[in-house]
Amino acid sequence: MAGMNTTEPEIVLGTMDFGTRVASERAFAILDAFVAGGGVWLDTANCYSFWTDPSGVGGASERVIGAWLRARPGARDRVRIATKVRQNPLVPHSWPASAEGLSARAVHTGVEESLARLGTDCVDLLWAHAEDRAVPLAETVGAFGELVAKGVALRVGAANHAAWRVERARRLAREQGVEPWSAVQLRHSLVQPRPFTPVAEAGHRMLAAEDLDLARAEGLAVWSYSSLLWGAYVRADKPLPETYDHPGTARALAVLSEVAGELSATPNQVVLAWLMRQGIDPIVGASRVEQIEEALAVRGVRLDDEQAARFAEAR
Repeated sequence: MAGMNTTEPEIVLGTMDFGTRVASERAFAILDAFVAGGGVWLDTANCYSFWTDPSGVGGASERVIGAWLRARPGARDRVRIATKVRQNPLVPHSWPASAEGLSARAVHTGVEESLARLGTDCVDLLWAHAEDRAVPLAETVGAFGELVAKGVALRVGAANHAAWRVERARRLAREQGVEPWSAVQLRHSLVQPRPFTPVAEAGHRMLAAEDLDLARAEGLAVWSYSSLLWGAYVRADKPLPETYDHPGTARALAVLSEVAGELSATPNQVVLAWLMRQGIDPIVGASRVEQIEEALAVRGVRLDDEQAARFAEAR
């Protein structure tokens, strides 16, 4: 996964609900199916999922992944693990007031604790989960660079960061002689909220044109989260939030239905194929084995130029 458009995009397994909404036994089955289907990347965070965990702090997802790795000899060699620091509450049930932030001390401590939960000596990709403007960007960049130099993180990236902050961080990394952020993670899907309308989910940052421009210019990998909008494309009981109620959504969904029929694919698979056509690695959360199997089957789904143009016109 060297950079945008240099390798084939991959489905990333989102593990946010593991250990909370998704019990360990079911999470193990999903992980087994993901690896059996050729999946490689697991995406987690040290704060997952403090908002649903009775403890009021994160760590459950990483603990489940660590337990699965211990129960599956050789599994660590078959998967790549991406985790995040920034948002874990230091005081239970006190977020965002006690979120750990991105000081050098917080970054190093957060990663050390993540490695202990995961039971591994390094992560393949470490994300800064969100901006922390209370800390000098140079300090955060230096901390991430130190972790790469120590071999604790093989690569580093920025989630929910403005494009200009990523570009500035990369410049600072060059000045410090440390490894720069080489990947970005943002919320993105086929349908979009009304322009300039805040989304309900705190901390989410939508992918914008300048993010893709930066990624293409700098050779950055791009990952998308909430790629399937919590099942809204296929489940009547999971309606889109009100902010998605606009003519562009109706047009895009109509084209989605048409293209799914033409390709004998599910709407979810077409959405994932649409993202991957742009060089984006979609993160797919799963609570059942069949959901991740459906996602992995997208490898056989390809949009042609005419279908892609219809989506562009509809949106």
